[in-house]
Amino acid sequence: MIKRCSLHPLLAATLSLLCVGVGAAASAPTGASRQVERLDRGTVAITLNRPDAGSNATSSAVFVSWRLLATDAPGTTFNLYRDGKKLNSAPLAVSNFTDTGGTPGARYSVRTIADGQEGSEASAGAVWRQPFLAVPLDKPQDGVTPDGQPYTYEVNDGSAADLDGDGQYELLVKWQPSNAHDNAHAGYTGPTYLDAYRLDGQRLWRIDLGKNIRAGAHYTTYLAYDFDGDGKAEVMAKTADGTVDGAGHVIGDASKDYRNARGYVLDGAEFITVFNGVSGAAMATAPYLPARGTVAAWGDAYGNRVDRFLGGVAYLDGARPSAVFSRGYYTRAVIAAWDWRDGKLSSRWVVDSDRHDAQGKPGLYHQGAHWLSVADADGDGQDDIVYGAATVSGKGTLLYSTGLCHGDALHVGKLDPNRPGLQIFMVHETPSCYGRHGMEMHDAATGAILWSVDGLGKDVGRGVCMDIDPAYPGEECWGAIGGLMSAAGKEISATRPRAMNFGLWWDGDALRESLDGVRIAKWNPASATLDTLLDGAAFGAAANNGSKATPVLSADLLGDWREEVVWRSRDNRSLLVFSTTAPTAIRLPTLMHDTQYRVQVAAQNAGYNQPPHPSFHLGDGMAPPVPQPVHTP
Repeated sequence: MIKRCSLHPLLAATLSLLCVGVGAAASAPTGASRQVERLDRGTVAITLNRPDAGSNATSSAVFVSWRLLATDAPGTTFNLYRDGKKLNSAPLAVSNFTDTGGTPGARYSVRTIADGQEGSEASAGAVWRQPFLAVPLDKPQDGVTPDGQPYTYEVNDGSAADLDGDGQYELLVKWQPSNAHDNAHAGYTGPTYLDAYRLDGQRLWRIDLGKNIRAGAHYTTYLAYDFDGDGKAEVMAKTADGTVDGAGHVIGDASKDYRNARGYVLDGAEFITVFNGVSGAAMATAPYLPARGTVAAWGDAYGNRVDRFLGGVAYLDGARPSAVFSRGYYTRAVIAAWDWRDGKLSSRWVVDSDRHDAQGKPGLYHQGAHWLSVADADGDGQDDIVYGAATVSGKGTLLYSTGLCHGDALHVGKLDPNRPGLQIFMVHETPSCYGRHGMEMHDAATGAILWSVDGLGKDVGRGVCMDIDPAYPGEECWGAIGGLMSAAGKEISATRPRAMNFGLWWDGDALRESLDGVRIAKWNPASATLDTLLDGAAFGAAANNGSKATPVLSADLLGDWREEVVWRSRDNRSLLVFSTTAPTAIRLPTLMHDTQYRVQVAAQNAGYNQPPHPSFHLGDGMAPPVPQPVHTP
């Protein structure tokens, strides 16, 4: 007779090794083992202030959360200790615990249990006395442009990586001047800076990209990832004459100033540089691919389309990460893949719409979005580049183009669990190109349109996909036109959530919450409203990028599988890292060990930021994800 466990359905299935033996576990997929970060437990403890029954006083409890790793032995459980005393009477299967007797001064630690033996201790830092961790920043000094206009600095898009190999994430931020410009707008800008910080606020380095890198949402993508597998992340970015690395060394010729009278940089050398993650020192520099060439060849002569850049990380060989940088998406589009191996930077391949498409269209030409995504679109074990309406294989060849052209929002993941493979959701900008498919979902492997909504001749500027309604399988999708759509393409309601920028797994269930501006909210299907769970404004948080209203970063940075959100403080003096205190019965490894999710996080600072999606369906009624073969350096 089989012994059954009384657990949350997903937890019971995930822990089938404990309940019904090895035969019940899902088999791992075939293919190469992928390199992932060697992370620690990321243990975090947060004070909960609760009103006492029948009084106006409050009492404290502490919520503790930690990582389950994809590299943990199957069936690993945990013991939790407060000040050396074990708190749990039976091994913990999930990686969170509410200590009703906890105090802000307590010390918490976690030990794994595998094969009946306790592992080493993983301690939390000091208990957070508020619902966020404030990471102090070193704000750059104000400046003045050549035409006498003053500017200040504001925290913009961020990233996270283990730069020093200690198993903890450092945070990276882009400092953007107040006179940053969209490519369509003329004007001088101040230089852009890249900083790296430990969570205690220690700044590791600052890179000054210099006067010859114009500031704006479309100019600078930086990638922080362990590209060479030495256990420490590197940073890659586009540089130019006058860029100063984190060790104070100048790249190229510091005397060069290529800014024209309108503030554009349309001349001079362009580079790609690999920086050491610990020191910020430049380790290798090569000419940027593709070269600028003739400005007008990219669609206009004044400098708008030539300087549209994106970037991402992809496991192009199925095992090790490569960097991907691009140029152009409104007309000509070029994508270049790079490898950093054994101290050498090398070009893996280059895809050029002008060279690879017989007549420049409808292949890659004009098919790019304001963000690129990465996923194994065709299921061959190698990552592919979803460049908006066209997808390029990991081998550097065009898989397909939907021909629906450019758009602003792009989501790639297991959006419909009832269909094989992955799906891509996109909104489109040009009615003459998209026809009746202003908002659509297509098959990631073939490009076949699965369903669409008429754009009514409009630029459909925003759109998002996330599972918010348990009554319908998979992720619900909505945008600036139409109603709320199911993953199967059925209109659930003519009323759609008013927020359509970001999503976040925050509370205890598998549904995703809305993240818009500094507000986390849960969709209430019965009332068709968004109910606020957290308003960061009450804690001095601010969002980025105007109407895009994005955080500095959202990702599974600490604790269990739920996501943290990083906002900037209104005065730009600190990062505010918020982590959930909602208990969950769902057991999942850290999402950062799912490589599709991880690389989408790495590209979150590019263009118009988009929320990351794992390679499996994470939502209501989900099946336990099949383990992905991974290893740490």
